Amino acid sequence: MTILINGYVDFTPGDDTRALAEATALMAETRTQSGCRAYVWSADPTTPGRVYVYENWESVADLAAHLSGRYYAEMLALLGRYSVLDVSILKYRIDHAEPVYDAEGRPRADFFSG
Repeated sequence: MTILINGYVDFTPGDDTRALAEATALMAETRTQSGCRAYVWSADPTTPGRVYVYENWESVADLAAHLSGRYYAEMLALLGRYSVLDVSILKYRIDHAEPVYDAEGRPRADFFSG
């Protein structure tokens, strides 16, 4: 099973840029954790102050270890130094995934491999 974390954090414009710059090394370190396939916080180029959050974990246990660990605590402390206006972050359990493009290279919205 795959666990995805997806959402956004709205900062006072300008704080987003500073927070992301400060968090770059921490994001890289987080990616070394067991089960972490992706961990990215990135600025929205069309909404001032908005940062999108994307994480991909191999299991609930891996996410639980992250949430109780040092990197999560350090990220919370870092974000606490900036003006956060809104947060909307959700987690998703994924039990089936397949490519967007089929064998002929056509993009497909339907799930075609069963």
